[in-house]
Amino acid sequence: MADEAPKPSGGGKNVGMAVLCYLGILVLIPLLTDAKNDPFVKFHIKQGIVLLIFDIIISVIIAIPVIGWVVGTIGWILVLILFIMGIVNAVGGQEKELPVIGKFGEKINI
Repeated sequence: MADEAPKPSGGGKNVGMAVLCYLGILVLIPLLTDAKNDPFVKFHIKQGIVLLIFDIIISVIIAIPVIGWVVGTIGWILVLILFIMGIVNAVGGQEKELPVIGKFGEKINI
């Protein structure tokens, strides 16, 4: 048996920049660098921007007394789950849309 180095997750794609796309405002780092020219990173930038917008909307909703607290808390839990799903997809080298909000990423032009 020959010693083989393990292959990086994502099959050599720019996984680090793709993961940054799901860390809130840090989506600006890949967006403002040459990494945005990589189709893999571009897909995750779009998904990350949609997720950031959704997070901002939830933050506004949670400021509404009583009903906003309930709806906002549920929305915040959904945002957290979507952040995790996005990071798992990026690390796995997959270009899977996020459930519920991912389809809006197609409409973003970069």
